[in-house]
Amino acid sequence: MRKTLFSVLAALGLMAAVPANSANLSDAQQRDYPDFTYAAETAVEAVVYVEVTVTQTYQMPQIDDPFFRFFFGDEFSQPRSQERKGSGSGVIIRPDGYIVTNNHVVSQASKVRVTLNNNRSYDATIIGTDPATDVALIKIEATGLPYLELADSDKLRLGEWVLAIGSPYDLRSTITAGIVSAKGRSMPNYTGEFKIESFIQTDAAVNPGNSGGALVNKKGELVGVNTAIISQTGSYTGYSFAVPSNIVKKTVADLIDFGAVRRAKLGVVMSPVDEKIAEEMKLSDLDGVYIVEVGKGGSAEKAGIQKGDVILSVDGKRVKGTSSMQTIVNSYHPGDVAQVEYVRDGKHKTVKVTFTSDSETSSTTLADGSVEFYGAKLKAADSKTLSSLKIKSGVVVESVGTGKLAAAGAQDGLIIRFVNDQPVSKPQDVVTEAGKAGRVVVIEGLTPAGRSVFYAIPKEQ
Repeated sequence: MRKTLFSVLAALGLMAAVPANSANLSDAQQRDYPDFTYAAETAVEAVVYVEVTVTQTYQMPQIDDPFFRFFFGDEFSQPRSQERKGSGSGVIIRPDGYIVTNNHVVSQASKVRVTLNNNRSYDATIIGTDPATDVALIKIEATGLPYLELADSDKLRLGEWVLAIGSPYDLRSTITAGIVSAKGRSMPNYTGEFKIESFIQTDAAVNPGNSGGALVNKKGELVGVNTAIISQTGSYTGYSFAVPSNIVKKTVADLIDFGAVRRAKLGVVMSPVDEKIAEEMKLSDLDGVYIVEVGKGGSAEKAGIQKGDVILSVDGKRVKGTSSMQTIVNSYHPGDVAQVEYVRDGKHKTVKVTFTSDSETSSTTLADGSVEFYGAKLKAADSKTLSSLKIKSGVVVESVGTGKLAAAGAQDGLIIRFVNDQPVSKPQDVVTEAGKAGRVVVIEGLTPAGRSVFYAIPKEQ
């Protein structure tokens, strides 16, 4: 009787037939279920365990008691060091050993050790870190490694399935699944540091040790780098956040080419668009950013953007809010040109903006007076060095770093004499002449031993 009743209900469409054994699902029914096996088995090979050693130095209290010093000696008060271990995860993004992780995983490390999914271990070198995005790049000396392709994170959709892969609590190669819960999330910044935040929020379980691990889509492509959770306990409580792959891609490219991130600046102070602003500016929605202040001499002022304008899009990319605006601008380099759409007095306008850096060049002047260029530190050659090499002027590569100059083969102590056939006598000359170059920057110089050398460095196009 019970079986007959179920059959009648199913025939009338009032009840779906339920298979007794899930293994007997039809092909059509199986396609309705998400299958993560390909993404999981492929991506896990490119996710690594990152162990860091941090050396801390501390000063013992100074004790002036002569009896204490008689028995224990003066060395008691000398600085002492202590090592502690930490761990996280990383993602191989190139077969020649480049690995992306979080800045907070490796920023204070004195030693970094990477273990692959096949249990092989390597010492790693820190190529560069970027606190603003919490992205870091490290490298191991290995080739032919499994790696993940970086997907276009802008194409992620709400509700799309994603996998988080990492080593939470030292449980290596752990895979959890969830959906994209939100995009463009930011978190409270209590430190006042400059940050670029437009996190992908998911409900995939992420715990301590997952930091720097992969967030992948169903194709096994990298869509984000897991970086943070919001929790009262320090453990997963339903929310996790990842740096989008598009931010990672630009940051990593800069760290490889220059040893530091070259960040474009628009030169404005902005705020979200509220209902009052939308009504005054005759806007159809609350998208965009309201310009509170325009920096003197910055990109926005030079392009004619004014206080009170509302920016709606950059090169056709819709600006949803301040976090969205930061992410879009951060995708450009100093010198790039973009079409900016904005509203003033209810009228839509478009203007070309040329982005600049803080110093309006591709260099950064450091605290010790040296200038950063293509990842290297440059200083003017002193008279003693010039005299010993019998030359009149030149610029010393104090530290070659890990950027394009190092990749071209330059070494510490190189004396740069000419850039594209133009003589240079101070670091800014090198930066200026390199900026004028077309496709290639040609550097002519002398080694500390006086041997002539030439380097050709391709410029980004």
